[in-house]
Amino acid sequence: MSQEPGNAHANVHEVRHFEHPGEGRRRARPVPKGRQVDPDAAHEIAALLGDRSRRRDLLIEHLHLIQDTYGQISAAHLVALADEMKLAFAEVFETATFYAHFDVVKEGDPSIPPLTIRVCDSLTCAMFGAEKLLAELKSRVGGGIRVVRAPCVGRCDTAPAAEVGHNFVDHATVETVLATAKARDTHPHIPDYVDYHAYAAQGGYKLLAKVRSGEMPVEKVLDALDHASLRGLGGAGFPAGRKWRSVMGEKGPRLMAVNGDEGEPGTFKDRWFLERDPHRFLEGTLIGAHVVEATDVYIYMRDEYPAVLEILRREMAKLPPGGPILHLRRGAGAYICGEESSLLESIEGKRGYPRHKPPFPFQVGLFGQPTLINNVETLYWVRDIVERGPDWWTGNGRNGRTGLRSYSVSGRVREPGMKLAPAGVTVRELVDEFCGGMTEGHTFRAYLPGGASGGILPASMDDIPLDFGTLEKYGCFIGSAAIIILSDKDDVKGAALNLMRFFEDESCGQCTPCRVGTQKAAKLMERGNWDRNLLEELSGAMRDASICGLGQAASNPLTSVIKYFPEEFSPKQAAE
Repeated sequence: MSQEPGNAHANVHEVRHFEHPGEGRRRARPVPKGRQVDPDAAHEIAALLGDRSRRRDLLIEHLHLIQDTYGQISAAHLVALADEMKLAFAEVFETATFYAHFDVVKEGDPSIPPLTIRVCDSLTCAMFGAEKLLAELKSRVGGGIRVVRAPCVGRCDTAPAAEVGHNFVDHATVETVLATAKARDTHPHIPDYVDYHAYAAQGGYKLLAKVRSGEMPVEKVLDALDHASLRGLGGAGFPAGRKWRSVMGEKGPRLMAVNGDEGEPGTFKDRWFLERDPHRFLEGTLIGAHVVEATDVYIYMRDEYPAVLEILRREMAKLPPGGPILHLRRGAGAYICGEESSLLESIEGKRGYPRHKPPFPFQVGLFGQPTLINNVETLYWVRDIVERGPDWWTGNGRNGRTGLRSYSVSGRVREPGMKLAPAGVTVRELVDEFCGGMTEGHTFRAYLPGGASGGILPASMDDIPLDFGTLEKYGCFIGSAAIIILSDKDDVKGAALNLMRFFEDESCGQCTPCRVGTQKAAKLMERGNWDRNLLEELSGAMRDASICGLGQAASNPLTSVIKYFPEEFSPKQAAE
C-alpha cells in the first residue's frame, strides 16, 4: 500500500536528525577542557623540584621553593606544579591563595616587583608610628619595590619593625629602611647562638643519651614534668606530662609536631630562645619523641622567623644519628596555623582550616595517627626540669603561683624585651622590677595580659598575678604571656580596633560567626560612638558559635574596653 507525500507516516525507515539535550554542538574542542600545562613552565618546575619527593604533604614546601626562586607564583607555574604532583589544580590554587606569603599572579596580571618591604602594623608597632612609616615608604620608594603592611612579625620589643626581603630592620625609620633596600641587604642576619659543639661541650644531649639507654627511665621523666606542673606555654596551658601520657595510651605508630607558629601579636619569646640556645629546645624535642615513641617529628616554624629557620637547618644537620626523623616545615603567613589542628592541616600541605573535635590530635592527629603537639618553650624547659629536678622549677613563683614564665613585654616601658620572671608576678612588678619602669613622660593606663586575644585591663587592676587561671574571671587570660603596656597617650578604643582588624584579616573564613563577626565588629568599632549592646550581642555569638579559639576570643579586647573603661563612653567622649 502506497502512502502519499506529506503523510506523517511516510518514509518510516529514513533516519532523520533532530536536536536533543545531550547532542552537543557537533564539533570538537580545539583544546582539552581545563587549564593546559605550559611546556616551558613544566620544564622549570620539574628542574626546580629535582629529586625532591612529590608527596602531597610537601605542597607548601614546593610553593615556597617557587616563591623564593621567582619572587612570585605565576598561574603557569601553579598549573605545572599541580601536574607534577598529580594534584587537582583547584587543590593547589586554594592552598597557595590561603597563605599571605605566596604571591599568586593570575594570567594577565602584572608581575610582583622583585623586592618587597613589609611594615608591621600590629598594636605595638602601630603605637610607635607604623602607619606613618608605611605611608612615607609608599610615597618614596622607587620602581621595583613593593611596600605592604604585615601582621605581627614577632619583634614588638624593637617596634616599629620592617622587613626588607628577609632582613628585619628594628626601630625602623624611612631612612634606615630605604638604605637597607638600596644596599640590597635582603637576607636574614643570623645572631650569635650556642651551636651544637658548644652545647655538647656544656653537657648537652647527655640527658637524651640517658633516656635512650634506659639509665633515665621514661617514668622518671614523666614524673618530673608532673611534679613541676609544666604546662603548655604556647597559650593553652594543658599539663605537659598528662599530654605525653595521653599520647602514649594510644596505639602506635605515633608522631610528634612542634608548634613554632608564634603569631599572637605581642609574642616573641620562642624566637628569643631559638635565636640563642636552639639545642636546648631540640634536646627537649628528642626526649619527648623518645618518651612517646614517635617515629617522626615535624617542627613547624613561622615564615616570619627566617633567622630561626636557617639556624634550625644548620643545627639539625649536625645532630648525631639515631632517634626519630626530623622534618622542618615552614609556615607561610597564617595566624590560624597556631591553632593545633590548623597546624596539622598545614603540615599536611593543606589550607590551615581548624578541625572539629573530637577526635583530638592525641587520638587522630597528623596523617591520622596519634600525635603529640607541644610548643617550643614547653620543650625548651624539659632538660632543665629533669636534670635540676621539679623542685628547682617550683621553687620559683610569686603571689601563690609556682614556676617560671617568659613574658614578652612591649609598649610604653623603658626596657622592653623577653623577661624571664617568676610565674604570678603582677604587671606592676613586671614593669617596675624587670622593665625599668614606664617610658619617660608616660603614665601607665592599661595593659594586655595575653596578647591580642587576652583582653585589655586598666592600670587600676595591676595587682592580678599573671599566670594560668588568674585572669579568666575578669574575661581575660594569660595565653602566651605577651604583655603590651599602654599609657595615657594611647587610645584604648583604637587599640581594640587595631586588634579586631587583625582578627578580621586572619580569620580563615571557614565558619560564619568568625568570618562575618570580625568584619561586622570592626565596622561597628570604626564609629566614634560604639553601639555597646549590639557589639556585646555580636561578641556573644562569636564566642558561642565559632569553631576555634580565634573567633571565640577575638572579641575579648572590645568587651574588656566596654567593661573596664567606662570613661571612654561618657557623653563628652561620645561627642568627640
